[in-house]
Amino acid sequence: MPRRARHYIAHQPYHIVQRGNNREPCFIEIENYQFYLELWQELSKKYGVAVHAYCLMTNHIHFLVTPSTEDAISVVMKQIGSRYAQYINKKYKRTGILWEGRHKSSLIQSEKYLLTCYKYIELNPVRAGMVEKPEEYKWTSYHANAWGDEI
Repeated sequence: MPRRARHYIAHQPYHIVQRGNNREPCFIEIENYQFYLELWQELSKKYGVAVHAYCLMTNHIHFLVTPSTEDAISVVMKQIGSRYAQYINKKYKRTGILWEGRHKSSLIQSEKYLLTCYKYIELNPVRAGMVEKPEEYKWTSYHANAWGDEI
C-alpha cells in the first residue's frame, strides 16, 4: 500500500532536508548538482513552490520553501527524488536506493526562525569545513540572496 502524501499549510515556509542513503554522496560530479537544480527549477514552477534558500551538500540537501497548495511540496519532492535517483542510477550504472527514506520538513513558525533557517542553510558548507566563506561554495542560494541573482 503506497504511503499517503504529507500535507502542508499553504503559504507557510518549510525547511526541507533529504539525506543520501547511509549518508553516501548523492552528488558526484558538477553536472549532478546542475541537473538536480534544474529539476527543482522546473518542478517548483510547475507546482507552485517558492524557493527562498537552498544548499546542496555532497550527501544531503536543504531547501527553504513556501508551497502554494497543501500538497505541492510532497509532489515536488516525490518527483525530484524519483527522477534524480533514476538519473544517477542510469548514469553510474548502479541500482538501489539513493535517498534515505522520505524527506524531513519543519514548519517555520516565526520570522526569527525564518532568518535563522536562511543562515543555517547558506552557512552549511562553512560549518562543514568545505569553505571559509559562504560565497566560495557554488551549490547554495547565497549568491542569489546576497547579490540578487536568480535562484
